Amino acid sequence: MQENAIKALQTGIQGRNRPENLLEDILLLLSLFPRTVSLRQVNFVACQLFALLAAVWFRTYLRSSKTSSFVRHVVATLLGLYLALFCFGWYALHFLVQTGISYGIMVIMGAENMHRYCFVFALGYLIVCQITRVYIFDYGQYSADFSGPMMIITQKITSLAYEIHDGMFRKDEELTPSQRDLAVRRMPSLLEYLSYNCNFMGILAGPLCSYKDYITFIEGRSYHVTQAGADGKEEPHCERPEPSPNAAVSQKLLVCGLSLLVHLTVSNMLPVEHNIDARFRATASWPTKVIYLYVSLLAARPKYYFAWTLADAINNAAGFGFRGYDRNGEARWDLVSNLRIQQIEMSTSFKMFLDNWNIQTALWLKRVCYERATLSPTIQTFVLSAIWHGVYPGYYLTFLTGVLMTLAARTMRSNVRHYFIASPQLKWVYDVITWMVTQIAVSYTVVPFVLLSIKPSFTFYSSWYYCLHIIGILVLLLLPMKKTQRGKNTHENMQLSRSKKFDDTGNSLEQNSFSTTNNVCSQETASRHSLLKQ
Repeated sequence: MQENAIKALQTGIQGRNRPENLLEDILLLLSLFPRTVSLRQVNFVACQLFALLAAVWFRTYLRSSKTSSFVRHVVATLLGLYLALFCFGWYALHFLVQTGISYGIMVIMGAENMHRYCFVFALGYLIVCQITRVYIFDYGQYSADFSGPMMIITQKITSLAYEIHDGMFRKDEELTPSQRDLAVRRMPSLLEYLSYNCNFMGILAGPLCSYKDYITFIEGRSYHVTQAGADGKEEPHCERPEPSPNAAVSQKLLVCGLSLLVHLTVSNMLPVEHNIDARFRATASWPTKVIYLYVSLLAARPKYYFAWTLADAINNAAGFGFRGYDRNGEARWDLVSNLRIQQIEMSTSFKMFLDNWNIQTALWLKRVCYERATLSPTIQTFVLSAIWHGVYPGYYLTFLTGVLMTLAARTMRSNVRHYFIASPQLKWVYDVITWMVTQIAVSYTVVPFVLLSIKPSFTFYSSWYYCLHIIGILVLLLLPMKKTQRGKNTHENMQLSRSKKFDDTGNSLEQNSFSTTNNVCSQETASRHSLLKQ
């Protein structure tokens, strides 16, 4: 084993002086790399751990109370670009190109039209990079997966362009409450723009945050908030010491450690690809197939829990992510949290699962597309989400299946649920059944996102005789579907008014059909944000 590692190191060392190859050479020398982790995983974890230490240093020595916003912007940007260069080498220049040209478009086009041109350019540039990464480099391999961070940068570019358009061109009476809350009233400087898009806290794994929240953090105004009273109304602000994120960061790092441990020990023993193994398909009983489908997808989730929770912890360690105080006066550090693990694993509906998964991406889709579309907002949002996620055929197959599952689940729930809420016993039975159905339906839907290609995806669905597709179609044909009003979204209202109102009921989030249509594929695409995809 050692001889093989040394030989690989000797034969590959020439021309491998890029920073992203450094850890691979070290691991090859130690005979660890081939057996345990890949280069992309090592680079990601190493850079995120460095970012965590940098975040602690940033908050300790560059506090807003004693450091100018200019210095904080410069340091956050330079650290972010260094991490990008370490992970992706000169491919990181794409981040600067996309950000720089987008800023030029904003300045040249003005507030009236910038949102359209920035949207087309940023998304178009992302698509070109995705196509080259998939079809020019290695299909399904790491190679130069610089498009993951570009997906986050694309979200930030388009979000800010619409927020500036709302704040500097549109009248207040034309805006929804959420749009007024996020509207940006002045053009950002180039430094502010670079810092927002490329800061070290979110350059690798995000998550998306609003521009106003980020600037408020940099300028040190994020702690000047109100507290929710017993009646849920805001109470006047009173002087408080700056809240410490240490407890929240420690808790999230503990979740990261457990998630990583499960990923390294369990996930590899339960590969999703085994669902399409010829022998397994031929010999396994139906109960075995159902159980293995659920368990294999359950085992695939910890790597996303690790990546997103670590990203959240990094932001918190830097002092970003403070959401105010709850009714008990406890500080909340979930402003940019991207998932809620307990609600995901205990979901009793398709919607509940998706409402708690990749939350910030769902909000982005709503802000830039769903609430602005004048014709078929759900379809337009579905198309945008599909394009943004990538070019693998499995992504689109998951989207099509997700639409069917979403509509069927909503129809079934609206026609059946009221029969089971009359007594606690019936409600318990209903919750158990819907939990099992939800977990299997979500797993069934996202398998193509893991398999990526069309042939293995159809192999899986054919081994299940397309049974959930057929059931979904029958539900839509045989049961009446109740229409829902566009715009009812307490989840969005809660997220967008977070700087004003704070409550304890994070479990009762509601979201429109666009969220459930598009969030399902975010489950597997998030692996590109984290660079942890198997």
